[in-house]
Amino acid sequence: MAEWTLIPSGGGVFEVKVNDELVFSKRELKRHAKPGEIYPLVKEALAG
Repeated sequence: MAEWTLIPSGGGVFEVKVNDELVFSKRELKRHAKPGEIYPLVKEALAG
């Protein structure tokens, strides 16, 4: 992974995308990410 870009938004939205693939959405899951939850999702998306 060469680069991470954080894009601010409003309304409590927290979404993580890898190459335009949504890998985590607080809005869809209706919860915050658990500690350590995001990294494996990003890693899997990059390997896929």
